[in-house]
Amino acid sequence: MFRSIARTYRAAFSGLPRDVWLLSLVMLVNRAGSMVLPFISLYLTQERGLNVLAAGRILSLYGIGSAIGSWVGGWASDKIGPDRTLTVSLAASGVGFLWLGFQQDVWAITVGVLVLSIVSESFRPACMAAMAQRSPARLRVRTFALLRLAANLGVGVGPAVGGVLALYDYRLLFIVDALTCWAAVLLLLRLPGPDPAVADEDAGARGRAGSPWADGPFLLLLLLVTVLGVAFFQIFSTLPVYFREVYGFREDTIGILLGFNAGIIVLFEMVLIHWAERFDRMRLIGVGAFLVCLGFALMPLGTSAAYAALTIVVWTFGEMLALPLLNAAVADRAASGSRGRYMGLYTMAYSVAFIIAPATGTWVYDRLGPTALWSGVGLLGLPLLAGALALRRSLGGSEPAPNRF
Repeated sequence: MFRSIARTYRAAFSGLPRDVWLLSLVMLVNRAGSMVLPFISLYLTQERGLNVLAAGRILSLYGIGSAIGSWVGGWASDKIGPDRTLTVSLAASGVGFLWLGFQQDVWAITVGVLVLSIVSESFRPACMAAMAQRSPARLRVRTFALLRLAANLGVGVGPAVGGVLALYDYRLLFIVDALTCWAAVLLLLRLPGPDPAVADEDAGARGRAGSPWADGPFLLLLLLVTVLGVAFFQIFSTLPVYFREVYGFREDTIGILLGFNAGIIVLFEMVLIHWAERFDRMRLIGVGAFLVCLGFALMPLGTSAAYAALTIVVWTFGEMLALPLLNAAVADRAASGSRGRYMGLYTMAYSVAFIIAPATGTWVYDRLGPTALWSGVGLLGLPLLAGALALRRSLGGSEPAPNRF
């Protein structure tokens, strides 16, 4: 049995280019410092004395900056190249985190959050474009899954360590986040250029070379991504507050639970995606989105740490199905010369969701109660599933093996 499991994991990771591993290591180091964002709502309420609604408004500003940064990162990736865009984003983000951690005035924090989000979130489309440049089409789903695995391995470390550091001094979160940004820059300098063979394959691919704004099915997909993001991004705004106020957890316990999400991804996502490559992509995206919403909807039914972990398992498996397949679908949709803009618009959809999610989620949480919030999130799963199924024909992506789901 153990040999069979080992063969399964070996098959999931085999054949990926060296450049893909190095770029994933850049992501790992950068995301290992992801301590500020998971605790920003608690930082604003506990350390700076803001109420939940005010904290939600500042988090929505992060979403606005993220949307701008996504566009800038995608545009810059097509103009100056994704590697240069990554270097600028990481170096400037380190400066931004260090500065923000020592601000006392609410207006300075608000402006700092907005500027930092623009700079740091330009990283995402550039990183995805750089990964697509180095990924043969036949391996693209797994290479994006590896990139997510690296991100989540880092995020698994970040919140867990950050929860402990927050008990001593919240400023430590900002300092460590800055240091990991700069460490990622040093690694990025060792990344070679894209493989010419992959570039030639991209040149012969049938991706769309025009503006993503003229791609109707793609825009409909972005609508689904935005709705999914509104549900998913409750983990950065209302979920930590809910765990603190209703479940009674301390910051270190909340950090461990968020790290548990990342641990599941690290252990199972590559194997799950290796299995999923055989099946219809859009169906699995729909099922994954439904599971994300279902996991949040289950939370009011218990209050123990074990039950919280169970709900995390449900929405994490949904996340593992939906997000890597969405990443690959967007990469396959675009030609190499327009991929940065496609990735920029795609990540912008998540940014728009981050604008909506904190403000809407905290408003429902404060005015209608947490049960109404989680029930509403659960209901979003139905239109997400239906929408993904409706887009199967126009956004099916690469053909799966004959064994269809």
